[in-house]
Amino acid sequence: MSFISEFKEFAMKGNVVDMAVGVVIGGAFGKIVSSLVADVIMPIVGVLTGGVNFTDLKFTLKEAVGEVPAVTINYGSFIQTAVDFIIIAFCIFCVIKALNSLKKKEEPAPEAPAETPADIALLTEIRDLLKK
Repeated sequence: MSFISEFKEFAMKGNVVDMAVGVVIGGAFGKIVSSLVADVIMPIVGVLTGGVNFTDLKFTLKEAVGEVPAVTINYGSFIQTAVDFIIIAFCIFCVIKALNSLKKKEEPAPEAPAETPADIALLTEIRDLLKK
């Protein structure tokens, strides 16, 4: 099997295509959540905390000198990214929980055990009689 045909067979499997769609949708969802946090949630939190803009929160390690920019730890951006992560993780948890509940409902009831064939039943009866 040639390399190209082997790759084509791999790429066309359902799981790979489903995963690719999930990655694209996940990327778009991540952008939506980032915008929600940056443009809606954090301004509200900023107002509630006395007008704090979280993107401006930083700890300066070294001041700017001439054309050399200041060295800072931008912990406000980190807080914003952490909120993004918490929202995305919660949404993924909810989706997986919903999928798991659907899977439980789809499971068929266990079938009744098949009736033992007559010859096996006869042999079992003979065995039991011989034990006595």
